[in-house]
Amino acid sequence: MMQHPTVKAAVVQAAPILFDLDATLDKMETLVQEARSQGAGLILFPEAYVSAYPRGLSFGSPIGSRSQAGRDLWLRYWESSVEVPSPSTERMGAMAKAAKTWLVVGVVERDTRTQGTLYCTMLYFSPQGELVAKHQKLKPTGAERIVWGEGDGRTLNTVKTPFGVLGGLICWENYMPLARMSMYQQGVQIYLAPTADHRDTWQATMQHIATEGRCFVLGCNQYVTQEDYPQDLPLSHELADQPQEMTRGGSVMVSPMGEVLAGPLWGKEGILYADLDLEQVARARMDFDPTGHYHRPDVFQFAVPEQPPTVDRGN
Repeated sequence: MMQHPTVKAAVVQAAPILFDLDATLDKMETLVQEARSQGAGLILFPEAYVSAYPRGLSFGSPIGSRSQAGRDLWLRYWESSVEVPSPSTERMGAMAKAAKTWLVVGVVERDTRTQGTLYCTMLYFSPQGELVAKHQKLKPTGAERIVWGEGDGRTLNTVKTPFGVLGGLICWENYMPLARMSMYQQGVQIYLAPTADHRDTWQATMQHIATEGRCFVLGCNQYVTQEDYPQDLPLSHELADQPQEMTRGGSVMVSPMGEVLAGPLWGKEGILYADLDLEQVARARMDFDPTGHYHRPDVFQFAVPEQPPTVDRGN
């Protein structure tokens, strides 16, 4: 009988050290070690974990004008962002190698060519410490567009690992039906959904994607309070009207049949764990395979220009 692999997955719900790259990497290393001590072979961190999802801040950019304080805040954000590749990504790779685990991290990526554009990006590191793939968020949402550029469609990546095909989308990309389809048509089995959405309705989205894609879904959010923001941050007065609990979490793991395996975790930092048995994917696709027998390519045609092939790290 065919043997199906199993992996223990960890979803990390935590705040970074906001706007401080090195301190965030220090905290991240501790959390990676903690997850590995529990046997995790796949560890996921939230959207923009390195080093800030700047909730509640306007960057001094009402329509038609920009302020000097907003530019100062932008500089602070830019300085705490990550070039890809860089010593910072090498350090993340070293964390994965030391833990002998797959590591996927949400970062704020600095454009190495122009040095003037940031992207919301997801990085994939192998247990050998290699940066094997990255995905840039295609469409920043709302005021995110002030600080993040639109990502490159050529980064709609999936990665073949010994335990299954990894892939995923960032936050509200998951509301883009064709973006999801780009993952399904590459055979995604473990679907990663780092986010900043802490609404109750996000839980329904995670369960829908699991059921639609017949895949495991790992939703991962931060837990952040006002005290996590630096006291000397430009425009910090804007936070006065924000709730004390800036991001309340909601990380969750869902099976290919839409059943919640772990979480949702609310109101605190923590790490969720679940054993993902890839046999469940095959069982779930008996009656629904979104790009196989439950698809009509003779009626519906879909292609992503220049979408890369799945990165094969299956050995």
